[in-house]
Amino acid sequence: MNQHSILPYIIIAILVTNLIRILPMALIHGPIKNRFIRSFLYYVPYVTLAVMTFPDMVLTTPTPLPGIAALLAGIIAAWFRLGLFPVAIICCLIAYLMI
Repeated sequence: MNQHSILPYIIIAILVTNLIRILPMALIHGPIKNRFIRSFLYYVPYVTLAVMTFPDMVLTTPTPLPGIAALLAGIIAAWFRLGLFPVAIICCLIAYLMI
């Protein structure tokens, strides 16, 4: 691929990346007072992480059963308010021992 054909793609990527960061700052003045929007924005990072992580937990193992067991163990460990690192260790151990 020559250098001239990739340049428009790089420029478009820069514009889109900067647009989604600058546009909210330009349009929203002051704190957001709507409770629904505030709670929505609070949970967006968690939902995004879950959408990226959960399918891979189940599909990475040779069969889905160890992944599902590790996912359930992680949910139970998180329910008991264990931190991120202990939950990750528990999930990895469950998946490793079941393979």
